[in-house]
Amino acid sequence: MELSMEQAAELRELVCSRDVPADIATRGRIVLWSAEGRRRKDIAELLGVSLPTVDRWKRRYAEHGLAGLESDRPGGAREQVPVRVRARVIALTRMTPPDGTGLSHWSTRELAKYLKRTEGITVSWHYIARIWREENLKPHRSGTFKISKDPAFAQKVADVIGLYLDPPGGAVVLSIDEKTQVQALDRTQPVLPVAFAATEKRTHDYVRHGTTNLFAALDVGTGEVIGECKPNRNGATFLAFLKKAVKPHAGKEVHVVLDNLSTHTTPEVKAWLSKNPHIHFHFTPVGSSWLNQIEIWFGILTRQSIRRGTFSSVNVLVKQIRDYISSWNQEAKPFTWTATADEVLAKVRLVQTNVKKLVNNNSK
Repeated sequence: MELSMEQAAELRELVCSRDVPADIATRGRIVLWSAEGRRRKDIAELLGVSLPTVDRWKRRYAEHGLAGLESDRPGGAREQVPVRVRARVIALTRMTPPDGTGLSHWSTRELAKYLKRTEGITVSWHYIARIWREENLKPHRSGTFKISKDPAFAQKVADVIGLYLDPPGGAVVLSIDEKTQVQALDRTQPVLPVAFAATEKRTHDYVRHGTTNLFAALDVGTGEVIGECKPNRNGATFLAFLKKAVKPHAGKEVHVVLDNLSTHTTPEVKAWLSKNPHIHFHFTPVGSSWLNQIEIWFGILTRQSIRRGTFSSVNVLVKQIRDYISSWNQEAKPFTWTATADEVLAKVRLVQTNVKKLVNNNSK
């Protein structure tokens, strides 16, 4: 009998829990020990059960999972949980825990306690966990979101995506942004490299050695990146980097995609643009920097170079970023943008509708 890692973890939690009845814990041990390769005869002797009992609970688990272990004793009618109870579990899971509970989110045990305490409904946390798996509910996880309130959202989306999908002939499209306050973090003890049957290990605590600001420009057509680290971020620094980014494309029309930071629209920047009419700015909607392709590259840089790095100084951090950019450009390839403006706008409208429904339901 073979178990997945998730199934084995569930069974270990079951047999070690103080809230689980002894007979159910015994059934869990039968399945777990069988998966570990123990002989059925040895399992029966260790647990004080018969061989048919070992076979029965292995079969029940294979057919019904944890639910099969929670059934009543042989010969007894299995009690069915009313449909309204299942519906109530799902409804509460999709809501923020009520005021007064002190909870930020539900766990299976806390939800089971709440149902018993406030509504007189008695269900096991195993039952709630099974419902969450079946309904793909994951209240222990969280994410982030932000809906743009830019009144010109649709026009800006169409403008930027139009550059990606159908750039003007002979023109260059640059995606520019800043990754600010990149920290030079050093671990308090040496990093242990990968060894046999072990992952790379590092201490949980660290020492901060300062920060740097990365200015970067992605050539949307080729995938090449120009980057420069600076100790500060202001209009003058941005303008200096902008001049460097467009210099290799002298004599061409250059379209620059960037977000709405105030440093991008200083009087000095506007004056420079008026003297260079072949440079055109295209702003992403407010709160929608995800539309800027350089953000994709920043994410790759963070995962592959910065997040797990150890840096004894800012200079070491800057050198690593430069090395990464140099390595990237050796085999640079452009990102393939496939979503049209209409598809993006349709998805945003759907998200807005769903968010409104969720907020309204959660407030009831």
